[in-house]
Amino acid sequence: MNHDGAQTFLLLVVFLILYLLPTKVAESRHKRNIWAIFTLNLLLGWTVVGWIAAMVWALTYDDTRS
Repeated sequence: MNHDGAQTFLLLVVFLILYLLPTKVAESRHKRNIWAIFTLNLLLGWTVVGWIAAMVWALTYDDTRS
């Protein structure tokens, strides 16, 4: 892999990590609706609004009262 290819690959990996950050946050917080957050993140994360919505949802408190 040449130098430009390595930089492109590294940039892609960093982008994917940042793109899926709301899903990882939801997973680490043991959100009960992680699949919905993942779906929102995957399908609308490319829009800034969709990514922010997924991140806010991942960071909100799950009410354990039923």
